[in-house]
Amino acid sequence: MARKGKLTNEITDALREAEVRIAQGETVDKICRSLGVSEQTRYNWRREYGGLKMDQAKRLKELDCENERLK
Repeated sequence: MARKGKLTNEITDALREAEVRIAQGETVDKICRSLGVSEQTRYNWRREYGGLKMDQAKRLKELDCENERLK
């Protein structure tokens, strides 16, 4: 059974929440457990969506889907 991925806005919201909680001194391990993702997933998300705003992240996702369709 395939897993359903999170939406782009859910990912960017989770990353923002994680950054706030890290700044408050909480550990990455605790944050990832509360978000329901692994640390590796959080780092992958941060690498891909880290500095993007919501509209930029949506556009990136649209371009990825279009590239897959064209291939």
